Amino acid sequence: MSHNDLLFVPATRAAALIRAKELSPVEYVDAVLDAIDTGDADVNAFATVTAESARAAARRAEQAVIDGAELGPLHGVPVNIKDLFATAGVRTAYGSVVYADNVPDHDDVLVQRLDSAGAIMVGKSTTPEFGHKGVTDSPVFGVTRNPWDLSRAAGGSSGGAAAAVAAGFGPLGLGTDGAGSIRIPAGACGVVGLKPTTGAVPYEQASDVFANYAAAGPLTRTVADAALMMECLTGPTPIDPWTLGGGRPRRLPQLTGNDLSGVRIGYVPRMANTSVAEDVQDRTAATLAALADLGAQVDEVGSGLDWSPEAARVLYFAHQFVAYGPFRDEYGDRLDPTLIDFIEKGSVYTVRDYRLAGLARSALYRSVQALFEQVDFLVTPTLPTTAPAAVDSADSREPRLMNGWNAYLYPFNLTGHPAASVPSGFGDDGLPTGLQIVGPWWADADVLRLGAVVESVRPWAQHRPPAR
Repeated sequence: MSHNDLLFVPATRAAALIRAKELSPVEYVDAVLDAIDTGDADVNAFATVTAESARAAARRAEQAVIDGAELGPLHGVPVNIKDLFATAGVRTAYGSVVYADNVPDHDDVLVQRLDSAGAIMVGKSTTPEFGHKGVTDSPVFGVTRNPWDLSRAAGGSSGGAAAAVAAGFGPLGLGTDGAGSIRIPAGACGVVGLKPTTGAVPYEQASDVFANYAAAGPLTRTVADAALMMECLTGPTPIDPWTLGGGRPRRLPQLTGNDLSGVRIGYVPRMANTSVAEDVQDRTAATLAALADLGAQVDEVGSGLDWSPEAARVLYFAHQFVAYGPFRDEYGDRLDPTLIDFIEKGSVYTVRDYRLAGLARSALYRSVQALFEQVDFLVTPTLPTTAPAAVDSADSREPRLMNGWNAYLYPFNLTGHPAASVPSGFGDDGLPTGLQIVGPWWADADVLRLGAVVESVRPWAQHRPPAR
């Protein structure tokens, strides 16, 4: 295959070719690193490129194939790791001046799991400072741009991970999602992104593990790649009590192949957003029509549900104030101005405000659970528009950050339900659009199974950004 074709091979196929000795891990990693070297100056998906260690790992991976050693499911496959995960001996800056020179002495548990599966880290992907917002730019690493149109944003906060996957800089990215941060860039960049059920995948970054609503998960070009990556990430660990409950994976028996007979889909056209672009609505409607043609029952639901946007803001901004407020005094305007704004917003809330927001979170969870007594899946657009303009962090106090950019997404962080974004087509401006699929707790596999049906009837992975 050609050099460019190699860059867009799914991870599942690449791993199979490597096991069959038809693809050299050395040649594969070299091709990805060459692409990063020539193309990432425009996209800016990487905070740090680990070329030397990646090439050394590729040589070891190739020797293991030659020796007939036992190979992991991702053996020899390149992956980018968001710059919020600790990586031993490799700078982890969290997108911030505060940790610009931080080099951890250990790997995050998920980095360990990917390494054990045979994946090869090619670099740390960019994030806004501490992953605090839904676009990816920072005073330290600059603006990450959308590979489909470099004048547009990649989304965030896992924007570097999504942009790298979309651009062909490796098929896999490991991201985080505290208020849509996997699904926003997945929707903006036209890739697959899954926020798992709370507790399905360990989340070592949580400072308050019991109040945590963030998750780690995959960003890939195909649903099968996301499923394969999830197999490598899931499982209990003592550091995250949510993983210790032994949640039983849910399987929907009537979801068989592309026959959706008996599958009930609830369409939620609006959540906390006041509007959605017409082209996004059209692509969503077309995808739902395709699912209905396969036998799914599609009904509009949730019109009277209170998505509690003010309570969500209290929880989010109060966390920013507690977690990052101490840095404001020391670093001042060296911090991202949006982060400072979020800290200031969070500083005014009282204990009563915070507790009432927690009660609203519980009510939201029960309301969503009630919807799953009526339907098997909830479906929404991922984003209300295609990707907005890319702007520098100094100018990013834009209305988009507070006016529904993540309105479809953040509620399912608070409720803990698994939620995936899969491509639904392209908007009138040529930028990707996304469809969010939400399932009951522990229905991560079913969410991906329905995503695979969408992928089969409205395929997307054959499309490549310009000049790729």
